[in-house]
Formats: sequence, C-alpha cells, structure tokens
Amino acid sequence: MGWELLTLDCLVHVFSYLEAPDLLRAARVNKAWNEAADTASLWKRMCLDHWTFCNISNMTPGMQTWKKYYLHRSKLEHQMASGQPSADYTCLAMRGHKGKIVAMAYLSDNEHVFGAGKLRSVICTASTDGTIRAWQVQEGTQIWSSSIQEVPFVKVIAVPQYKLAISTDARGTIKAWHGDTGEELATFSTSLSSSRLVTFSVNNKHFLAAATSGGTIYTLEIPNLSQVSFITALQNSSIDLLLCSPDKRWLIAGSTENADTSPKILYTDCLINPTDEPPISSSLPVNKCAVVCWLPKAAARIAIMHKDHVSAQMTITVFDLAIKKSKYKMEVVAQQVASFTLSGTWSTNILMEGKGTETLLLGCGSQLKLYSVFGIQLEAFQDHNNTISSIWVDSFHVVTSSWDLSLRVYTWKKVNKISSLTSRYQLLGGSHRWSRGFTDVACDDVSIVGVVDETDGTSILRAYSFNL
Repeated sequence: MGWELLTLDCLVHVFSYLEAPDLLRAARVNKAWNEAADTASLWKRMCLDHWTFCNISNMTPGMQTWKKYYLHRSKLEHQMASGQPSADYTCLAMRGHKGKIVAMAYLSDNEHVFGAGKLRSVICTASTDGTIRAWQVQEGTQIWSSSIQEVPFVKVIAVPQYKLAISTDARGTIKAWHGDTGEELATFSTSLSSSRLVTFSVNNKHFLAAATSGGTIYTLEIPNLSQVSFITALQNSSIDLLLCSPDKRWLIAGSTENADTSPKILYTDCLINPTDEPPISSSLPVNKCAVVCWLPKAAARIAIMHKDHVSAQMTITVFDLAIKKSKYKMEVVAQQVASFTLSGTWSTNILMEGKGTETLLLGCGSQLKLYSVFGIQLEAFQDHNNTISSIWVDSFHVVTSSWDLSLRVYTWKKVNKISSLTSRYQLLGGSHRWSRGFTDVACDDVSIVGVVDETDGTSILRAYSFNL
C-alpha cells in the first residue's frame, strides 16, 4: 500500500512517532500530510511531554493552537540555550536604589502571553535604602517606588495571583503592596525582626507564614494580612529557615545559628485552622543544620544538610513526610529515604537546590555539583572563577550567580532517565572597577535578572531579556 492511500487516522498514528522537526518536514509533502501533521493532539502531546504544564490560554486570540504554542516556546528556549548577545538577548542595567538590594521576586506570572508582541516581565526589589521598587524588565525602567522609610527592608516576595508584593523590614513590619501601582494595601506588625516569608495555598485560599527572630510563626491571610494563628515553633532560637513543601501541607522551620536545635516540621492545616491543641508537628532527628531544600516533583520529600554528630562531616539526609492517623490522634511520620556523607572538605556556606524527585544541586565555593539523593555524584562544573552566590533552578535551566561578576547558564537533559546538565554560556555583569560581583539571580521563561553589588555600597540590577 502506498503512502498516498493511507487514511488521515493512519497518517496521524504514524506521525505520532515523529518529533517536531520531522512533523514540519512531513507537512510540506502534500495536502493530506499537511493536514495530518497539523493535528492538535500531536502537538499537545509534545507540549505536555516537554514541559509537563502548558497554559495555551497564554496566546493571543487567533493563535491558540498547540502547534503555535510549541513553536513559540521552543524558539524561546533555543535562544535561552544559545545565549548569543544581541541575536538572542539584550542586556540592560536598572539603577535607582540608594542602598543594597537584599531580595527580589518576579511579580509577573512565569508563563507569558506568546504572540502578543511585547513581552512583559515585572520584578520587585527590596533594599536597605528603605524602599520597595518594581521594574519593567524588557524596557529596563522603574514602574514605581514606595516612599522612603527609616527602617531598612530585609525581604520581599511576590504573589502574582493577587498582583501583590509582600515585604518585611528589620522591625518585623509586614506590608502588602499593589504590584501595578505600589499602593500600600495592608500592614501587620510582628513586633520582632522577621526575615523569612513563605506563601502557601489551601483550597484556593492563600496564606502567608512569617517567621521571627523569637522562634515564632505568624500565619496571615492574603491579601488583607489578617492574623489566622500564632505559634512558637522553636524555643529560644531565631528562625532563619522557613520553606513550604511542594504539596503545601508542610512547613519546615529551623535555625542555622543554634547548632543544638533540630528543624521542626509543621502541618499547615493546623496553622490555618487553629485549635486549643498544640499544632501537629515533629522535630527531625538531625541538628547542626546548614541548609534545606524540598524535592519539587515529590509531594513532601526534603533534603537536609547537617554535620554528622559522630564524624563531624557534612551529611545530607533525605526524608519523606506523611501523616499517620489513628483513632485518637494524628502524628507526623518522617521516613528516611537516604543519607550520605560528602567526601572531602566542605565549608558550611553551601547552597543546595532540588530537581525532580532524586536530584540535588550543590554550590560550594566556585563549583557546582550534581548528586543523586543516594549520594552518587553525577556531574561537577568549574565554570566560575569565584564563589557561587546563588542558584536558580527550574524545569528547563539552572542559572548560577558568582562574585566573579558573571552568571552561568545550564540546561537540563535526560540521559538514561537521569537528569543531567549541559553548561551553555556566561552572562557578564560589567566592570570590576565599579562592581564587586553578583549576589543573587532570578528567572522567568523570557528573562534573567541578577543583582550586582557595587563598590560604593549600593546595588543595581542587570536584566537579560530574550527575544521572541
């Protein structure tokens, strides 16, 4: 039987084994092949296989097809993997803060509207100069700035669903800002310095957890910052670790300053539905905690780096969390998945991020290393000439910032079903005459923004916007 006699359904079945370049070539053969190669289910499968989650509504009217979504997003990822100056991206410096930038967060949604002409990324920054500011990344311009307050800000996070920026300062005053205008919408005072803010959602309601230097955690409702609960999580210890699990059921609160304090796991349902009973919680069987991260594709898998109490070597222990219910009570079960000791000399100033369910990225000094949760070193990169200051990880790429005044871009690939990285290129931050290095980096799907520490004690932003 000749190819020209195959029905449309048969052609679609055969084409389901092809990748995008082959489908595009097949579409040029004749009218029947073109119709089959344009079938929405083929392109939808490739989109979901490649990106897991795709929001096809983020296309302009008339362009809402899976094929166009795939081609637009693939083109953008190719440019982010290629990184050719001018051809793939433009770089702009954004200045305005009179102090150091201590935190930044994207106010805009991670997924952009493809085919709408101009892309729009908005990032929010907090500074020791007592201001919160918002910036349009592609244009390199400031959108708004709060009025100057005497107390320096220490943290800002974003809640894109509400178009909100939420900040806290050195006195523990939490404020909610309108992301478009900078209008101050709500205020809450914890009376204690609070530098850790985490948002989580339950049944489509959003909440804010704020940890304080007194070991307490306030749970506030978003957007009005009304208090829902108040608990003491750690006795006589400042909380400088506060992270929410991927399934939003758990918070981990810990202290890296107090070596004798074990990190505590808290059940979020008890924070938003307080009773007279103590909240359901449990201390994990580790101390001397250095850094913590969740594995983002697991419901509640957490990796904790700590010093082993016997060997005093840096150890990573991984737990899966669950609730055990009996007739009269509920309790936290932390099942150890793996534990391994890091060979060689490791400082306590280590960065750690998770990928998938079984991959850890570690930044120590100028090296970036990839480990499995079972202790197998998968890869090591020495692309920086100075200390790595921050790591950004998402499903497509990894970006590291360094005091050598560069950002390094890597992309993920699968090798025998194991996550692997490809080192791509560097983004430079300017002259060492005026700048000391990058202190932080953040990304969305069309831009990369780094914080540059200037020699005069201020900070600026370097924005790298990719063309579409």
